[in-house]
Amino acid sequence: MHSPKARYANPQESSGRDVIAGGQKPGCRRAALALGALLIAVTAAGCAQPEAGPRFQPGSGAAEATASPEQPDGKLISLSATGDIIMGNAPSRLPAAGGKGFFDSVTGALKADLVMGNLEEPLTVDTGTGKCGANSTRCFQFRAPPEYAGHLRDAGFDVLNQANNHGYDYGPKGYENTQKALKKYDLEHTGAPNEITVVEVKGVKVAVAGFSSYVWSNSLVDIAKAKAVVAKAATMADLVVVQVHMGGEGPEQTRVRPGTEMFFGENRGDPVKFSHAMIDAGADLIVGHGPHVLRGMEFYQGRLIAYSLGNFAGGGNSLRNNGRLGWGGVLKVSLKPDGSWAGGSFASTYMNSAGKPTMDRGDRGLGLVKQLSRTDFGENAARFDGAGKISAPQVANRIH
Repeated sequence: MHSPKARYANPQESSGRDVIAGGQKPGCRRAALALGALLIAVTAAGCAQPEAGPRFQPGSGAAEATASPEQPDGKLISLSATGDIIMGNAPSRLPAAGGKGFFDSVTGALKADLVMGNLEEPLTVDTGTGKCGANSTRCFQFRAPPEYAGHLRDAGFDVLNQANNHGYDYGPKGYENTQKALKKYDLEHTGAPNEITVVEVKGVKVAVAGFSSYVWSNSLVDIAKAKAVVAKAATMADLVVVQVHMGGEGPEQTRVRPGTEMFFGENRGDPVKFSHAMIDAGADLIVGHGPHVLRGMEFYQGRLIAYSLGNFAGGGNSLRNNGRLGWGGVLKVSLKPDGSWAGGSFASTYMNSAGKPTMDRGDRGLGLVKQLSRTDFGENAARFDGAGKISAPQVANRIH
């Protein structure tokens, strides 16, 4: 699917797409299921208009959302997602042949009704505002040529997340250039403050919002504001997906434990607290990335949380690929239009010597995710069979 109908709940967007004003049906249904956890956000902002989201008035040029009829129970929506994507680092560390065929090994695994990835670099010319100065140490900045958006399109991606620590590597102009490049190739973006991207697939509306600990994105750290964004998204769509760049970085950061994670003095959020709060606010799927390694998966309130999908692509050897740092995967999830679980799978990948994503026949990533899920989440852990099929534990199917 390369032409999803996308709309944004961000008044800064000027792409010519319609803006959806908050409707009532999906968000209020979810709020009723988790009223205790949502009481503050709903009381302060109202179910249809959380304070953190922009307000729209009928007749102001925004298209009003109307409640869509319930979809047949048999209709399923498939979603696939990856972790960090870097296709190369211009000007000198770019893949051979201009990146042609960069995703060829994994295109089949990505296929779904909606394909999402975390774009860990701007797609831009050199804006002259790179974040790393001449004398910088331990500073990493990335960019790929704008035309590399075509490789993402050819791989089947539909929505790219910009809410991460490299989204502003070349300043606001680089960020804007990335959005223009994606638009040119019929790709959507998400992750800016108050930005909710809504795409329609098979008659079902899917809202995607990106979060990180940086000012150019929805806040991972301010959970109250984050809940308001998700609650608003739930009024706009049938399904809500949260993309989130969270947690410390490095080969030893595979474990998920309660509490705030720090990295070189940066608050990288409390992954468990944040993820649970977003599901309480109306999210149906949490897709995590950021640690550069895979982490376990759990079910909470019947919804899947993938705490980190690891490194997916590091073209030009821009990301370390030794050991666990080289492992990633493709998460594929099937959901009913009401957000309930209908199945899923995890396919292991690795970055080859050129940093290209490659299917891993040894299933190293799957083995690690299975182990980490059991260790970190016990009875709430996602279950995996030998082929990577994901099933929910019985306890996860109860609304607590």
